[in-house]
Amino acid sequence: MAKNHNKKGTKSFWHRIRFKYKLAFFNESTLEEVWSFRLSQLTAFTMLGTFALFLIIITSLIIITTPIRNYLPGYLDVEVRKEIVQNALRADSLERVLAVQALYLENVAGILTGTMPLDSIREIDSLAHANANYEIPRTQQEEEFVKSFEEEEKYNLTTLNPNHTPTDAIFFYKPVNGMISSRYESDIRHYGVDLVAAPKESVLATLDGTVIFTGFDPQYGNVIQIQHKNGFVSIYKHNELLLKRMGDQVIAGEAIALVGNTGNLSTGPHLHFELWYRGTPLNPEEYIAF
Repeated sequence: MAKNHNKKGTKSFWHRIRFKYKLAFFNESTLEEVWSFRLSQLTAFTMLGTFALFLIIITSLIIITTPIRNYLPGYLDVEVRKEIVQNALRADSLERVLAVQALYLENVAGILTGTMPLDSIREIDSLAHANANYEIPRTQQEEEFVKSFEEEEKYNLTTLNPNHTPTDAIFFYKPVNGMISSRYESDIRHYGVDLVAAPKESVLATLDGTVIFTGFDPQYGNVIQIQHKNGFVSIYKHNELLLKRMGDQVIAGEAIALVGNTGNLSTGPHLHFELWYRGTPLNPEEYIAF
């Protein structure tokens, strides 16, 4: 009995939605039928669904093919994004310059008023200058240790070695936050380290210096080279975007490029970083804690 009841209910449902109703229009004066059509519930639902799907398709085409997409979240134009990143980097650099200028004026005012000795002027124009900081007073134990060490090293001739790399009191800034995927191997002519990082992350100058080369290489993509003091040269390869031009002065820690995946030798977003000293490649891991 239950099965027969279910079958009757199913037949009754399909009968209702497929039953056609007649909609007619009459002339009010003559009561003459002007126009009429037959329509079932199933046909009405089908027509409404088709119309809704048509509206969705038309709306999607308008968003995709017209500039209105730039006003929707997630559809910002790539060029606009690059401009935003560049403006943010410029703002950061301007804050740095303002801080340097403020300290410079403070030093000048202190010298003119006589409240600041010349040998105590602070420097913030570089995060990697080679001048030792003598503002911290030494303890008695430190004085004794320095005196004994200087006495022992007085006749040490290794300082006369012309191949000595002058890295004393020099802090090398880490060029990018990332993991090493390929290390320095001079045997296979891999004169640097590969650092895997997030796409478009800022690439930072490792020391103060002058940009001596910017350009595109088919194998290494966008490349930037910086000449530093004491004969050091740092090279940054496979960049997405270069933020500096040849001849620009940069300071340590300043953004010079964005991490990318350019060049035939690149298989993913990363930075290939090289460090050279007077024409000789160096292993960056011996000077920088990545």
